Amino acid sequence: MMSIFSKIVSGEIPAHVVAETTDFLAFLDVSPLVMGHVLVIPKKEIDYIFDMDDEIYTGLTLFAKTVATGVKKAFPCKKVGVAVIGLEVPHAHIHLIPMNNVSDMNFSKEKLKPSQDELAEAAAKIKAVL
Repeated sequence: MMSIFSKIVSGEIPAHVVAETTDFLAFLDVSPLVMGHVLVIPKKEIDYIFDMDDEIYTGLTLFAKTVATGVKKAFPCKKVGVAVIGLEVPHAHIHLIPMNNVSDMNFSKEKLKPSQDELAEAAAKIKAVL
C-alpha cells in the first residue's frame, strides 16, 4: 500500500511543495509544530531512513541542507532543527523545524492548524528564497 507521502509524490494528494528534484521532495507539514515546518523525503518509498543506499541517503541529506537554508531565511530563527522519527508514516522523512527554543521541537505538544492560505503563503516565502 502506498504511503501518504508516495501519494503526494504521485500528485494524488496535494501538498505545499517548497522544493523538488528528480529524486527528492520538500513540502510543508500540514500540522506543523511551528510555521515553516517542512518535511523532506526521497521520492522512492523507503520506510526506514537507514535502509536507504548511501547515494540516496547522502542526496537526501544534501537536499535537506539546501531546503533548511531557505527555511531559515524565510522564517528567521536561531537554527533549523532536524528530526528523523519515522513512526507516523512508513516513508523515510526528515523534519526541518525553525526553532528559537528547544520546545519548538517538542513533538508531544499540540500542533498548529494553519489554513490552506497560511500554508500557501509559508510555502511561497520559502520558495522565494531558494
